[in-house]
Amino acid sequence: MLDTGVVLKMREGKIYKKILKGIEEKGGLTFMQLDPPNYEPGTCGEIARIAEENGLDAFAVGGSVGAQGKALNESLKEIRKNSSLPRIIFPGNINTLSKHADALYFMSMLNSNDPYWITGAQIGSALPVKQLGLEVIPTSYIIVEPGEAVGWMGRAQLIPRNKGYLAAVTALAGQYMGSKLIILESGGGAPSPAPKEMVAATSKQLEVPLIVAGGVRTPKYAYETIKAGADIIQVGTALEASKGNLPEMGKKFKAITDAVKKAAREKK
Repeated sequence: MLDTGVVLKMREGKIYKKILKGIEEKGGLTFMQLDPPNYEPGTCGEIARIAEENGLDAFAVGGSVGAQGKALNESLKEIRKNSSLPRIIFPGNINTLSKHADALYFMSMLNSNDPYWITGAQIGSALPVKQLGLEVIPTSYIIVEPGEAVGWMGRAQLIPRNKGYLAAVTALAGQYMGSKLIILESGGGAPSPAPKEMVAATSKQLEVPLIVAGGVRTPKYAYETIKAGADIIQVGTALEASKGNLPEMGKKFKAITDAVKKAAREKK
């Protein structure tokens, strides 16, 4: 029998509501992708503290197939010790799960040629996710050229950078299928993010938040991406380039979050 109270609860969880409120109040948010295989758990905690001090809004934890088990659990616990910001799992596969997270991008790679990444991994992880009690945020994951490692792993039919309308209609399909977030992903280490023309075309079609990930290496890219219509940027590789120099990483955080705030003010 349908329990409408449960249905209403499922529609918008605590973390998703916080994301929506942040976008409404600030106009643009900055998430950091923290991949446990790239940092010791203690370092993740130090990074989390510095990130919150410099204007970050949330952590997307994971991203690689190696983000699982003890490394993932310990990293999430250290982040919580040092920051009050949301910890959202960014899964690289079905093993990227932990009870120590606040929420999970429940992602489907819409432009994959492999059914595993569209529905297979989701079926395989659905029951463990429920048993862990994680807040689920249905998310459409769309891979844009060059795609990098995630494009190769996901066997994606990459969205060409000069075909913004293809990203837009793919994102719209994801929204119509129930996604609460859309991610345009150029891949970790990409030289630049999805083009601003593509971001603008996509955002115009959506009524749910748009995240741009991959290639947001500089404050200039952060500014242009938010100004073009993205609601959230997700940064990772640009900060890994600091090679453990935490004061330097703090300066990069500040420059990027300031650029996001400036673009958000101008966009209103």
